[in-house]
Amino acid sequence: MTPYRPSAASPDTPGDIGTTSSPDSSLRQITALILFVVIPQAVGLLGSLLTSAQVDGWYAEARKAPWTPPDAVFGPVWAVLYLLMGVGAWLIWRKRHWLNARPALSIFVVQLVLNSIWSPLFFGGYPWFGAAALWMALALILVLILAIIETMRRFWPLSRVAALLLTPYLVWTIYASTLNLYIALTD
Repeated sequence: MTPYRPSAASPDTPGDIGTTSSPDSSLRQITALILFVVIPQAVGLLGSLLTSAQVDGWYAEARKAPWTPPDAVFGPVWAVLYLLMGVGAWLIWRKRHWLNARPALSIFVVQLVLNSIWSPLFFGGYPWFGAAALWMALALILVLILAIIETMRRFWPLSRVAALLLTPYLVWTIYASTLNLYIALTD
């Protein structure tokens, strides 16, 4: 018995992509996809709103790594990453009747929560706690990287496409951790 088989109540088969023949299944799939895309985008928007004043404040004057891209790059990159995350999570949701789909989605939520905390901690924490906030943000982003890896590991047996959709997010987060480290070291 494989740990990644459909549950007994599931209409899915290993070759099936999780659709059913009910009349509302298309509407349900589209609605779920929209929600799975909108939720990460909302997390990103909230983080942006909470930290925009600091981006133009202390961060504008911070000593940044030479490999730091222009500020205008971050918004579009994160928008694409949140879109990919949402689609990946939706692909796993389509396998929701499979064993281990819910735990995979749970760790996805954990990493999304960690993601939502990083920006307020890094940008918003600095005026309150100084360099300590940068080091706390670095510790958080390292935990986030581990959570992304775990999410990908749990997605892989259920949908390789879903796991691979998180690859750019993992790479960007590792890159962002180097930017965080540089600022923490030079502050």
